[in-house]
Amino acid sequence: MKVMILSPALISGATSDVKLMEQKWPFKGIFGRFDESSLQRGFQVYREVCAACHGIRHISYRDLKGIGYTNDEIKVIAGDYEVVDGPNDEGEMFDREALPSDKFVGPYENDKIARLANNGAYPPDLSLIVKARANGADYLYSLLNGYKDYPENFEASEGMYYNEFYPGYQIAMPSPLMDDIVEYSDGTEATQEQVAKDVTSFLAWTAEPELEERKSLGVKTLFFLILLTIMLLGVKRKIWKDVE
Repeated sequence: MKVMILSPALISGATSDVKLMEQKWPFKGIFGRFDESSLQRGFQVYREVCAACHGIRHISYRDLKGIGYTNDEIKVIAGDYEVVDGPNDEGEMFDREALPSDKFVGPYENDKIARLANNGAYPPDLSLIVKARANGADYLYSLLNGYKDYPENFEASEGMYYNEFYPGYQIAMPSPLMDDIVEYSDGTEATQEQVAKDVTSFLAWTAEPELEERKSLGVKTLFFLILLTIMLLGVKRKIWKDVE
């Protein structure tokens, strides 16, 4: 999978004129929560499709517990990767299996190798990609489904692909998704739309893994303030009931 170049227009929020494919995300709203099954499917898509080029360096393997994986499952997932550690007693660096406490191992050893592998373009880290764009989840979902053939009389740049949702309509990353690009372990039909929705949900979680905890605290605080207000109103009425 080639990379998506984050242009200044992308970061600043410029868009094409096409209306985004708005979805009813379960994590939106004050009472919103992530769909754990969708998150696990999205992680499968990231691992099998996106991880070849894109890292999620702000996420540790042990964070996967937040989307329903057990400690044993996380150890197995982390054990598929190697990290450089050290120095050892001889002062040398060494490779070891990744531990649950390690951050996700990226696909490239350094930036130069990453650029060489992708025609000079650096593949962006996806940890916070949903936050890098206004209407992040809807935009990413739309982008993944927005690849079209070039319109007639469109001046196309070499090595670029047409996407109706990308600023300027040209993007360096070819369409990364298609029907049945993965075989979901839970038996869900892997249509392109479903795959795009699941991986977008997963990347929304990597951007805010604490979202559910934050919303839960916010709701509890709101109820506390409402209760406190009612109590204070009751005290006020009792104190001033004999005053005309």
